[in-house]
Amino acid sequence: MAEPKKLFIKTYGCQMNVYDSERMAEAMGGAGYVETASADDADMILLNTCHIREKAAEKVYSELGRFKELKAARPDLKIGVAGCVAQAEGEEIMRRQPLVDLVVGPQSYHRLPELEARARGGEKALDTEFPEEDKFTRLKRRPQAKRGPTAFLTVQEGCDKFCAFCVVPYTRGAEVSRPVAQVLGEARDLVERGVREITLLGQNVNAYHGAAEGGDWSLARLIRELAGIDGLERIRFTTSHPNDMDDDLIAAHGDCAKLMPYLHLPVQSGSDRVLKAMNRKHTAEKYLRLIERIRAARPDILMSGDFIVGFPGETEADFADTMALVEAVRYGQCYSFKYSARPGTPAAERALVDADVASERLARLQALLTRQQREIQDEMVGCEVGVLFERKGRMPGQMAGKSDHLHAVYVEGANVAVGDLARVRITASGPNSLAGELV
Repeated sequence: MAEPKKLFIKTYGCQMNVYDSERMAEAMGGAGYVETASADDADMILLNTCHIREKAAEKVYSELGRFKELKAARPDLKIGVAGCVAQAEGEEIMRRQPLVDLVVGPQSYHRLPELEARARGGEKALDTEFPEEDKFTRLKRRPQAKRGPTAFLTVQEGCDKFCAFCVVPYTRGAEVSRPVAQVLGEARDLVERGVREITLLGQNVNAYHGAAEGGDWSLARLIRELAGIDGLERIRFTTSHPNDMDDDLIAAHGDCAKLMPYLHLPVQSGSDRVLKAMNRKHTAEKYLRLIERIRAARPDILMSGDFIVGFPGETEADFADTMALVEAVRYGQCYSFKYSARPGTPAAERALVDADVASERLARLQALLTRQQREIQDEMVGCEVGVLFERKGRMPGQMAGKSDHLHAVYVEGANVAVGDLARVRITASGPNSLAGELV
């Protein structure tokens, strides 16, 4: 029997890329590969890239440069680039970095074994098309041993919103939702393998409209059906757009016990003028009223968001509106960045805000967000929360997991195992985590 070949995957960016990497590894398992944690002994190296952050492509070229000596020493080593940078710059990657053997976009990774075979035959293999066939139908879950207690599950891909700063519609394509039966089948398989918490993924996950008998299902209806799966204890979803938070999904946060009290709902700016320039199609006031309705349905919900500072044309008054919105919402977690242009997007052609001004604004925003996060964490001390234990902690006898609100929680000397769900009383609050004891 032939010795299995080894596959090393490095994943950049969002949770969806983590999910995609898992599925690519499964696809390559059918071609005789097993995963390895080191590039040094790999027969194939695959970089699953993200195009959201600044200089994403240059980081990929830098990473590829590190493999030059490895490739020289082992000519049979195959190197591939996948993901959104591959989709955006496929031919350029091949031209600039000759050691790359194959490039595959995020909608074509079900063809990875075929591309690898072509590369083994000496061909430079490139596939960045948007194929008509459904990659999820083509990819079958391979039988695997038990896995960790949490998992990502992609239910929706692509975006039709065309925000002026965002490259996703060009790299992931139009909004597409997976059929209900396909999602439920994969969820049941994950639960059978030990998963107790599933996070539903999509670029606009709350725009989900999966096909089913009798017509399309909304995300809320899907969540309620998933909640009926025995053994599945927790459900989350990310990332949502404010314009797709309908009444039924808001109500689900109040009446579905397995839907966790955490919501990531990006707003990007608190200025209506900037929001219009971003093509967000909502106002700050509409967003704030939406938060009120969500909190009316689930008063203990923890809000998370995204902010872009220094968007082209942003004034100090615009930034002051953003700070006011943050004060009004009070976020428990948040992601904030300086604007950086993405080639091909409408905003990339606009005049930039002075870099020093943007940096100073970002520092002020992050100081406010950090203060809010710490205040909310400090208020948890003395409270009881549910914690799903995911791994051993760094200290002897310590176990680590996530609370209902997605806080990292550490417990010392607890008689629990990975996968256990237990009640914990919070005893201390740290910079980015909580400490507690079993109730």
